[in-house]
Amino acid sequence: MTYRVQQLDVRVETKTLDNVFINTVVTIQYQVLTDKAYEAFYELTNPSQQITSHVFDVMRSQFTTLELDAVFVAKEELAMAVKTYLSKIMGQYGYQIMQVLITDLDPDQRVKNAMNEINSSKRLKFAVAERAEGQKILKVKSAEAEAEAKYLSGVGVAKQRKAIVDGLRASIVDFSQSVDGSSSKDVMDLLLLTQYFDCIRDVGSAPNCKTTFVPSSKTSQDGFRNSVIQAGFAT
Repeated sequence: MTYRVQQLDVRVETKTLDNVFINTVVTIQYQVLTDKAYEAFYELTNPSQQITSHVFDVMRSQFTTLELDAVFVAKEELAMAVKTYLSKIMGQYGYQIMQVLITDLDPDQRVKNAMNEINSSKRLKFAVAERAEGQKILKVKSAEAEAEAKYLSGVGVAKQRKAIVDGLRASIVDFSQSVDGSSSKDVMDLLLLTQYFDCIRDVGSAPNCKTTFVPSSKTSQDGFRNSVIQAGFAT
């Protein structure tokens, strides 16, 4: 008999609430109480076998109330239950239970593969949901950006037209004051003619530009025929 702390590893195979067999390794660290050395020496012939039997009893009664996933979560509670029971039983024989550890939980390999598949499927589902949410946010932001761009474009066009109108108004006023006898209509005709020539110049200077000249005529047939002919020469 020794007063040093001893360690006993007990391997227990038992079944969970969801009918899964699992191998569990329970490590018990115990010590003989100095004031009960007589009981420890004379009342037990094989203390390790006694401890092993009680561990089997506690573990098999506890595991049948838990499903496999809950077993991994409740490992500390299971160890405490074993320690409490052993301390009560072995204390009367002069043994102190120092520590109880559940060092291994090992279900069947097929069960572990199934658990990994379930976890992988959950993560894949989460990844797909996150990807869809990201695409949704991207589309919403793109639509918001497009709406903002159209709004700003409309504001720009409105300001441009306002600037053109203000410029025309100033030109008409200046021309009317500078040329005696000119009317507002004369000024507008001159401005429109100037813009017409500017448009012709821009169209003619554009690369790869094809222009069809449509002159006025007395009959629609002559006008259409002349337009087609001039279009052929222009191209």
